[in-house]
Amino acid sequence: MSERRDGNLQQAREVDHGRRRLLGAAAVATMVLAPGVSLVAYARAEDEAGTAGAKTGASAGKRWGLLIDTAKCKPSCNACVKACSDYNGWKNEGRPTDPQWIRKVEVSDPRSGLSHSVPVMCQHCADAPCVEVCPTGASFQRADGIVLVDRHICIGCRYCMMACPYKARSFVHENLTDQQPDAPRGKGTVEGCTLCVPRVDAGQQPACVEACAREGAGAMIFGDLNDPASAISRALAAYPSVQLRADLALDPGVHYRGL
Repeated sequence: MSERRDGNLQQAREVDHGRRRLLGAAAVATMVLAPGVSLVAYARAEDEAGTAGAKTGASAGKRWGLLIDTAKCKPSCNACVKACSDYNGWKNEGRPTDPQWIRKVEVSDPRSGLSHSVPVMCQHCADAPCVEVCPTGASFQRADGIVLVDRHICIGCRYCMMACPYKARSFVHENLTDQQPDAPRGKGTVEGCTLCVPRVDAGQQPACVEACAREGAGAMIFGDLNDPASAISRALAAYPSVQLRADLALDPGVHYRGL
């Protein structure tokens, strides 16, 4: 009995030591955020009292989503990617470590020969695997379904990147400059599409959707999937659409027409 008790005490000490190391790493990750840049209250889905949306504008009655019509999305159009890059302050210069919050993927059907240009970003899954595997809670989901990363407690373990079937997250390898005030980023942390959450909370469209309507062919519809009267809900009811990797039963918030 004494040996078993000693073994349990040793195991408890190891667990406690591991937790201390994890918290220490989280503190270091917080320190690498650019000077003067900090996350703001809209990141979290609940306030200190646990009331959903009190600080954020997030409401459990809503679920924000996208519908992308691939028949309208031209391979030559890069408006959504550029708008995302400009608004969020990331740049892709062709290096393997460059971020890709949104990317154009060319897909084709070998039987029919038809091809489509498909914008792919974080799918904001209802059952998000990135949230499930995160050891610190840095990956989280707001009450309105938007999936985000809290850079203050992200330790850069990249478990979420491995768990994401859409390759929708990037790791910040280098020091950052000229950051955008609405999109705080930090070396040593993971990042991805936020659906331009400051714009959403202000009643605006995500930057990609606005750019597609202005410069592209209007291939994107953004709105509340829970509202049957919203433009996106009406469009989904009128014509068939699919979710990427629907077989995984993650219920993505991004739908595609024409695939």
